[in-house]
Amino acid sequence: MKETRILMGMPVTIDIADISATGEALQKVFSYFEYVDQKFSTYKTASEISRINRGELAPVDYSDDMKEVFRLAEETKQLTREYFNIKKPDGSYDPSGLVKGWAIYRAAELIKGLGFKEYYVDAGGDIEARGKVWKIGIKNPFQQKEIVKVLYIQDRGVATSGTYIRGDHIYDPTNSGTNMDEIASLTIIGPNVYEADRFATAAFAMGQAGIYFVENLEGFEGYMIDQHGQATMTTGFEAFTKEVLQ
Repeated sequence: MKETRILMGMPVTIDIADISATGEALQKVFSYFEYVDQKFSTYKTASEISRINRGELAPVDYSDDMKEVFRLAEETKQLTREYFNIKKPDGSYDPSGLVKGWAIYRAAELIKGLGFKEYYVDAGGDIEARGKVWKIGIKNPFQQKEIVKVLYIQDRGVATSGTYIRGDHIYDPTNSGTNMDEIASLTIIGPNVYEADRFATAAFAMGQAGIYFVENLEGFEGYMIDQHGQATMTTGFEAFTKEVLQ
């Protein structure tokens, strides 16, 4: 059973490859994404993160999920030499670079808890693929109807960072004046979509150096397309372009 809805400002697709899957099961997953959006959206004035940014909530009053996201954001900041930072130059917080992958992973765990084994969760092109081998395409950032690579993913996550869909929403936290125009997209395959997503955001902010950062991340592979259309991939990336995983 497969369904797509627009949530969190993007298409969210749930595909459960099980004949026992029901609309009720899908609704539970979509409801979770609605919950995340209500809590973490910087565009909703009543969200918890908006209230934090207005100074209405002290850290001691944050929800457990908010505390976890702030903790994970600090951890990611340290692991990426501060190329990941949810604190923006104006002093406000925007955890979207981490929350999407975190939410997709938790949604996948929710499906697992319902007893299903073969499924994927896709939110805005970031995917958690479980059970069987799933085919996932990487878009050409300059011609989005074109697929430049097909991946075969099983029990892993895939995340792509770029400015070709949402515009210039990624910045270099170490130098706010940096123009983010060296690369067009960076796709990362990781042990799960949360890990892939947080490192994709940071690696994109590094510019051309980002692919080398991914190369040195154990358990991760990456595929970068620069502003000239030149692709660079990590040494183990090609294994995921073969139908039988190595």
